[in-house]
Amino acid sequence: MDFTILPKSAYKAKVFVRYSLPAKEVCASISIVHSGFYYIGKNPANIEKLVKLFKRGYASDSIDNARAELKRSIEQEKNTLPEVIFCESSFDFSTVKKFVQFLQSTPQFNSIPFIMDSAHLGEADMALYKKHMLADDIMLIEASEHNSLLGKVRFLNKVKSKAIEMNVSLKEDEARVVSTTNLHSILKRSFDILVSLTALILLSPLFFLIALAIRIESKGPTFYISKRAGRGYRIFDFFKFRTMFTGAESRVQELSHLNQYTEDEKKEPTFFKFNNDPRVTRVGEFLRNTSLDELPQLLNVLMGDMSLVGNRPLPLYEAATLTTDQCAQRFLAPAGMTGLWQIKKRGREDMSVEERISLDIDYANKYNFMYDLWIMANTPSAIIQKSSA
Repeated sequence: MDFTILPKSAYKAKVFVRYSLPAKEVCASISIVHSGFYYIGKNPANIEKLVKLFKRGYASDSIDNARAELKRSIEQEKNTLPEVIFCESSFDFSTVKKFVQFLQSTPQFNSIPFIMDSAHLGEADMALYKKHMLADDIMLIEASEHNSLLGKVRFLNKVKSKAIEMNVSLKEDEARVVSTTNLHSILKRSFDILVSLTALILLSPLFFLIALAIRIESKGPTFYISKRAGRGYRIFDFFKFRTMFTGAESRVQELSHLNQYTEDEKKEPTFFKFNNDPRVTRVGEFLRNTSLDELPQLLNVLMGDMSLVGNRPLPLYEAATLTTDQCAQRFLAPAGMTGLWQIKKRGREDMSVEERISLDIDYANKYNFMYDLWIMANTPSAIIQKSSA
């Protein structure tokens, strides 16, 4: 069902589609305009809200119909596709999973954000969707503010488009230096698995003591889990010990005047790091000063989301501001627990955004296994200097 024909806003994107031919592969560029929304479900209140917000939209009462309609739009070579797809959570998990796989396998749809409505999700279902990372976001559409919802869609569009672009670039680079890249990758990954698995086993008693201290001081979960962007803008669940009181994220704007990286009041900061952050607990302050809050990232390393050495994975709101060609170079390197920035600039209040990005780019341009070993060897002294500052 087409609600209106005039979009409130639209943006153009180049989508690269590869066609396999008997003797060669041809890359064709199709100019596509993304406009409006596609809603899968029957909730009239949600549909009405989205129509008011996007001014243009389509709705389907089933996932099968939605898949067929989207496929027809490609087969008929339509140059207008939705900028976001919303889906109710009343459909069974396996059906949603197959639909997401369809979107991810189709170049024209791979960059379109897929958002689940949490209206019918219980805690177990929510955990299942997050575990399999089927949705780019899960939210209660009915309770979302208009500006917040629209901002979220614009943000996800930007990050997903850049992630695809970066992945294409990474594949092309690896194809040119296959032997060297494979050697460094094998050494790096083998080392990551060996060290992270050994450390997790040996440090398990310490994990228990830290978890106990966190729970005694304040209510809330032991671990802080957030979405981060790593190599190629790949989004994953990032683990840390919780160092703040619950609800800390909602106070970011309130405490923006404490941000270490705010250089111009009229310019939105790229990074957020608060001086004397009032949201931090006493146990959390100790964990931060000793970097013990970072230990759960060994799980990320073991799972392959991160490496022991690399550029720090960024919160999504920070990654969305680093999509220029120059800044995006930092995402050519793996995400890491420690890196060049940590050993050269850690804890310095006079470090600018440009300096931090420059160090990340420097690492991305010349990292290798031996360089990683050098950085790891210098990490303990950097931690000691920070904790004694």
